[in-house]
Amino acid sequence: MSSSASSVVNGGISFWYADDGLPALREPLGGDASADVVIVGGGYTGLWTAYYLKKAAPFLRVTVLEQKFCGYGASGRNGGWLYNGIAGRDRYARLHGHEAAVGLQKAMNDTVDEVVRVAREEGIEADLHKGGVLEVATTPAQLARLKDFHAHELSYGEKDRELYDAGGTAERIRVAGAVGSTWTPHGARLHPVKLVKGLARVVEALGVVIHESTPVTEIRPKHAVTPYGTVRAPYVLRCTEGFTAGLKGHRRTWLPMNSSMIATEPLTDEQWESVGWDGLETLGDMAHAYMYAQRTADGRIALGGRGVPYRFGSRTDNDGRTQQATIEALREILVRFFPSLAGVRVGHAWSGVLGVPRDWCATVTLDRTTGLGWAGGYVGSGVATTNLAARTLRDLVQLDSGQGGRTGLTDLPWVGHKVRKWEPEPLRWLGVQGLYLTYRAADQRERSSHSVESSRLARIADRVAGRH
Repeated sequence: MSSSASSVVNGGISFWYADDGLPALREPLGGDASADVVIVGGGYTGLWTAYYLKKAAPFLRVTVLEQKFCGYGASGRNGGWLYNGIAGRDRYARLHGHEAAVGLQKAMNDTVDEVVRVAREEGIEADLHKGGVLEVATTPAQLARLKDFHAHELSYGEKDRELYDAGGTAERIRVAGAVGSTWTPHGARLHPVKLVKGLARVVEALGVVIHESTPVTEIRPKHAVTPYGTVRAPYVLRCTEGFTAGLKGHRRTWLPMNSSMIATEPLTDEQWESVGWDGLETLGDMAHAYMYAQRTADGRIALGGRGVPYRFGSRTDNDGRTQQATIEALREILVRFFPSLAGVRVGHAWSGVLGVPRDWCATVTLDRTTGLGWAGGYVGSGVATTNLAARTLRDLVQLDSGQGGRTGLTDLPWVGHKVRKWEPEPLRWLGVQGLYLTYRAADQRERSSHSVESSRLARIADRVAGRH
């Protein structure tokens, strides 16, 4: 291993902030205030919601309250995958019918292009490149799952998806041992921090008030309570994703799942020649404890996985610091995928949390009796899903306030979905730790086997998790 622990920049929120710089902090809330809509959380969901509300109704007084600074959470730490996946689609198909879920999938396909459009229109330079998503299989069992997954996606109307054998996969990206892959054009690489900074700048220019360093401790009808005062508004929208457990009464609403990443030093031209990856696709795999990666605009590989998945008591970290064992595990994936990069140094490591509902389904809701709304539970697919959620919240607010009617978005099957709470501790901690230990054991068993059957361990873990 060429990377020593001391040479890796560990934490500091994320590589994306090290690359683009920390923002200057906006003023905290200065006392009690009022608004037409108050949004709790200054990440993608909150900023996109503010953007679409002000675009639709410029007269609205919209206030965003953020505990640290915009993009401090998952919006500034993710893998930069803008893609069409949405958590819970199959469950929504069972609950509401296949065609309803097809409509949800089509909305997600369109969302990728919507983000690209708005970024271009608003002058947000976020290193966007729409190269699609390539997901690879490196074992017989993964290949069987990949073929099933490919056929499943086609059944949801994705007719432009392509299936490759080993040779076709290598023509896109030369992943060692890859025996097949599936590619969709509905995906793009981006720089997460450049997007969130650009969004914050744009919404402020539209007249949205953003208060940073302003933690919301409690949300109740028409009130967002902070240590510095209370903002009163007819609509209070919770857009807190992985930090939801910190709000009063929400300890068990969504589980803050930890995800970790590394970024290499910039690769040389010769190293990129050995890897391929000329199309700048985002890269994933069909492992149970899956990885995700991108080729950054400055020529690095940024690669992530689950690491230490959960902290006891739904705690969240402060600065993104990552355990050394997780850094080494992610580097092992990098070298297993690309043996020619065995000497490449890891330059940065970081972690962040994402929101996981008990049934692993993303949701968006506005309670018309209280004016309380929320969106989230993206389970790692939030870069694009936040945009669809925000446009849906906009339509729900306009419907409730009499400024608009029902739309295609308000009728999507994830709207108003109810989820039971997570188990209390220590059951929550024991369950999640056991779940990911089982997934990793299943992956190891499949790598050492030639069986096309998925490990029975993973099937058991899926049932316990409530994912199927």
